[in-house]
Amino acid sequence: MTKDLSGSALLHRLETELAMDQLQVEDVVSLIDYPAYFALSGNPLPENRSQVIEALAAAGLIRYDASTGWAITNLGGILFCRRFEQLPSLGRKALRVIRYRGNSRIETMTEQVGERGYAAGFNGLMRYVMEQIQDGEVIEGGLRTSVKRMPEPALRELVANALIHQDFSVRGAGPMVEIFEDRVEITNPGRPLVPQERFVDSPPRSRNERLAKLTRLLGISEERGSGWDKVATLVEVNQLPAPMIEVTDNATRVVVFSARRLDQLDKSDRVRAVYLHACLRYVSREYVTNTSVRERFGLSDVSANVVAASKLIKAAITAGVISVFDTTAGTRAMRYVPFWAAPDREEA
Repeated sequence: MTKDLSGSALLHRLETELAMDQLQVEDVVSLIDYPAYFALSGNPLPENRSQVIEALAAAGLIRYDASTGWAITNLGGILFCRRFEQLPSLGRKALRVIRYRGNSRIETMTEQVGERGYAAGFNGLMRYVMEQIQDGEVIEGGLRTSVKRMPEPALRELVANALIHQDFSVRGAGPMVEIFEDRVEITNPGRPLVPQERFVDSPPRSRNERLAKLTRLLGISEERGSGWDKVATLVEVNQLPAPMIEVTDNATRVVVFSARRLDQLDKSDRVRAVYLHACLRYVSREYVTNTSVRERFGLSDVSANVVAASKLIKAAITAGVISVFDTTAGTRAMRYVPFWAAPDREEA
């Protein structure tokens, strides 16, 4: 007889709490997708059950107590459960993927709730997400080619971040991916632990450190500190609008947009793109220049575009998101940095 812990509060420290206890070995191997663990960790599947149990316990996915028997930790359940519904205390943390018709939430076309743990089901999840994103077309050499509107590696990183860095103490809410014709919105419970304007340069922090560490070891998330750099780089390479970060009282949402021409971007879109460009340049030990802005937006070096780039830079300065690096430099040699890196800025 197993004991379901769904009635107790899911505590802040995911890795130290239990999803279900009073289990036999047979229960553990039926509830945990242990073949997926060994496949992702790059280790051969053991020949006997005792070695499987030993490896799962060493990874912190299960735990043994002499008085209550085996238990599945929240870490093990979240990452490797075979079905979330079998662990009711974690059921609301399954990822939902919703695709809408058009650009509003009025009409839902498809809705899918993830069944497997985040690690066990991640690759399948991302295949499903990319299948739901409508293709675009480019013409190269006279041939029409179908391409995805958004780079999969960037979406993969953002979805992984939403799963790993969510606040598991927020009740009745779980991570969600919403797909519209012109954008994808990725939402997770909880506010970020670093200011949203410093995602690119700040050292990473996580509420769920063991979860973050294990997902890195399993190849699901990026190496420490490189995730948002990668997203920003892919956005620039593909000349997409800069992602938008929205923070509410108990949730964080990242919005990724399909390609738009410069003349289709409003003022806030342009300012946000220049700011993210400045952050990415700064962490690469480079500066924003008129030339780099033109490259960011795919503008040639004709005089009209030089003027257009200057206007983009001026708007970002006016908005207070970038600053002049050296005020004594001539106009042609002017360089810019994010507002928080300005040489004369005094930290509060």
